[in-house]
Amino acid sequence: GFWGLVNNAGVSTFGETGWLSMEKYEKMADVNLLGSIRTTLAFLPLLRKYKGRIVFMSSIIAYFALGNGIYSMTKAAIEKFCDALRLEMKKFGVQVSIIQPGNYARSTKIQPPVSAEEIWNELSEEEKAVYNKEYVEERANFFNSILREGSTNGDEVVDAMVDALTSPAPKARYMVAKLKEKALVFVCALFPTVVMDSVLSYALSK
Repeated sequence: GFWGLVNNAGVSTFGETGWLSMEKYEKMADVNLLGSIRTTLAFLPLLRKYKGRIVFMSSIIAYFALGNGIYSMTKAAIEKFCDALRLEMKKFGVQVSIIQPGNYARSTKIQPPVSAEEIWNELSEEEKAVYNKEYVEERANFFNSILREGSTNGDEVVDAMVDALTSPAPKARYMVAKLKEKALVFVCALFPTVVMDSVLSYALSK
């Protein structure tokens, strides 16, 4: 029979909201969100028949945005899709799990280093009038520093995927992240939005 489906495909990019074209938004949604939905729908009859497992690759970035809101948007959306699917599939004996990795940029190479020059050259004249080149360079350097801090131990995420596929009682969510990343999610989930905005604004100011 058909036992498990892992929706792992994903792409990422960097940029503030007005810096990105509609084409980039469409590509990000097509791969990260609609791609997983298309695959799930194609295999759903077999997964129901054999009481299989469905695993989705999300991210802790579903809880907050820090320079890549476009990626965060798709991960938040796929989590809501999973939440609905998980409840609907219970009656068929199909288990649905979400993997929420922290920063594994150095393991996956999902996001290449950001070039401030390339970003600046792609900005519209309207955006260039609002943001000077120094600001773009500061944001690019900040984001690149986050990428450099990414874990190289991708096996931790793979282990979570295997557990979701083979455990007699798989978790609905597997958060695979550093302690400080989990703390950030905790603050985001439990504290008022104004607190989280203050924390992220402070991080960006540094």
